[in-house]
Amino acid sequence: MNITEFLSLLNAHADKPLLFVLPDGGMIPAHYHVTEVGHVMKNFIDCGGTRRTLETCLLQTWVHDDVDHRLLSGKLAAIFERADDVLPHHNLPVEIEYEDGVVAQFPVESAEVIDGALAFHLGLKHTDCLARGICLPGECAPAPKLEAAASCCTPGSKCC
Repeated sequence: MNITEFLSLLNAHADKPLLFVLPDGGMIPAHYHVTEVGHVMKNFIDCGGTRRTLETCLLQTWVHDDVDHRLLSGKLAAIFERADDVLPHHNLPVEIEYEDGVVAQFPVESAEVIDGALAFHLGLKHTDCLARGICLPGECAPAPKLEAAASCCTPGSKCC
């Protein structure tokens, strides 16, 4: 889910508390705080030598002992307004950072209203080889999210 979609849901349900549902069905405790709204940019070279860039909007959550704290959707939308100059555009995918033994980042996949709260369902991130045609001849590299097809190299094709 990108920032535009995320903000649309926040604004449409401004009076509702926010919940984040982890991939295993558990929840980030309802008394969390959002301590950062950030633009994260990763520049890297894959194992095939291709330069790549990955950008996200990362919301850091923090759980403290003030168990009565609740964040309403409208309040998080207002926090986004203050962070607007940090975010280069609203097509960035939104991820939630949460610490429970280790710090992990979860992409926001979907949302629904559950028991009067706006619940965002979080997914998992996975590692992958982006240069499979070089590393594993005959296999295709996964297509980037914005492209329609994966890239493939067949043995002997000299495409890699």
